[in-house]
Amino acid sequence: MHETQVRFHAKFAKKIAKFAKSLIMKISALQNNAVELLKKLIATPSISGEEDKTAEILVDFLESNGVEKVNRTVNNVWAVNKYYDESKPSVLFNSHHDTVKPNPGYTRDPFSPDVEGDVLYGLGSNDAGASGVSLLSTFLWFYDREDLKYNIVVAITAEEENSGPKGLGSLLESVLPKFDFAIVGEPTQMQLAVAEKGLMVLEGFAPGKAGHAARDEGENAIYNAMKDLEWFQSYEFDKESKALGKVKMTVTQIEAGKQHNVVPATCKYVVDVRSTDAYTNHEIFDIIDKNTISKIDPRSIRFNPSFIPENHPIVLAGLKLGRTTYGSPTLSDQAFIKQPSLKMGPGDSARSHTADEYIKISEIHEGIELYIKIVGEVVS
Repeated sequence: MHETQVRFHAKFAKKIAKFAKSLIMKISALQNNAVELLKKLIATPSISGEEDKTAEILVDFLESNGVEKVNRTVNNVWAVNKYYDESKPSVLFNSHHDTVKPNPGYTRDPFSPDVEGDVLYGLGSNDAGASGVSLLSTFLWFYDREDLKYNIVVAITAEEENSGPKGLGSLLESVLPKFDFAIVGEPTQMQLAVAEKGLMVLEGFAPGKAGHAARDEGENAIYNAMKDLEWFQSYEFDKESKALGKVKMTVTQIEAGKQHNVVPATCKYVVDVRSTDAYTNHEIFDIIDKNTISKIDPRSIRFNPSFIPENHPIVLAGLKLGRTTYGSPTLSDQAFIKQPSLKMGPGDSARSHTADEYIKISEIHEGIELYIKIVGEVVS
């Protein structure tokens, strides 16, 4: 090879190495900042409905990292990428910054972000603080890119744990910009939850007629209810979800009778229904209503099952990086999103709501790297 060419290739190789080093340093800075942000969030109580202080922290974080317009709607914090273009499709990054109340079994201060080796302890560290700070870091990575194929909308929202009225659901119709699909940050060990079960809570009222138990009179509401209870136990829905399996119905509460010698005139019961993407909640309710004698009232029907096709570009990008797909039995704000959505985030769902909740710092680092790579496959 000619000497000039050798010098050219050597110079080019140095530039590539320098560029690669700068990217590594940028990711490292994002990872370190994410951990520090999570510590601040842990140290600031944010029980569902009381997230005003952590909302302030999130606004300050985004503004201090150069985001030009940060929006706060009640205690929901959201923003869009610098070169947002309405003519482009959009992806939503969503996670939540509220927590449940501390588990009574805690042996350490739930609001003290203690680090022991690779472990960061604290309420909300796993569910879903780690996902939230990792998605924010990913948003910042792409924030000022002019060449994105997709806009990015990030929303770190409130009231997820208590399914309150002022959380993500309140933003979807008219507050957030339109989006084509979503990534919902919840602890999945960075695997791909391509479907999530929905939930319906139904109240059944079986009628009867009061009478004296010693005489052949009245109509026993318990016996009438038993016909429906047996149906709930044995009925098999025709369609089964590939990712989530069968629709599951469980009678969880029953109440009837006031005295031992009076035939009960009413029998009330509660049914927990875990729906799948094979049916909408309304379709399941219609099937139940047609097959039962009791009057069935839905206490809640708004937590719909979620689904994203396994050939969706974001799923394919995750599979390309060795991630695996599965169906999630746990409920999240995904239930309010009508567009295709993927649940994915650092941490382990088994740690959620437990005493001495924790996240591994290495899980946050890995989460940020994987989010950037997977999202980059689609938006770049």
